[in-house]
Amino acid sequence: MNLKPNWDALGIFTSVACAIHCAILPLLVASLPIFGINIVENVKFEFFMIFLALAVGIYALYHGYKKHHHSLLPIGLFVTGICFLFAKQIFSAWHLLLLFPAVILIVTAHWLNYRSCQKANHCHATDCNH
Repeated sequence: MNLKPNWDALGIFTSVACAIHCAILPLLVASLPIFGINIVENVKFEFFMIFLALAVGIYALYHGYKKHHHSLLPIGLFVTGICFLFAKQIFSAWHLLLLFPAVILIVTAHWLNYRSCQKANHCHATDCNH
């Protein structure tokens, strides 16, 4: 049995995990600093999550674009969402205002990529390299 990861599903998962971390986790774990644990405002963890979403997204969207659908729309949405994530790190006063469009754009990009790949699965057009 050949198991291949669904990179779009993984991208959606990491984006949602980031949103949960950024929006809900501070409400649930406000007491963690009492125990010396601080992942709520940890800049290294924040950037790790952003770069993880970026790495998964680049792979999934490039693969979908190159091998299946040749549409730039998911890539454009993804890049815009990632820009919003970096902006939320720079402009911390607008953290939540920038977070929600970022997550919506990134999840939408992966969803469109997934749907486009399913629609164009094995298109065998002259510009496909499979």
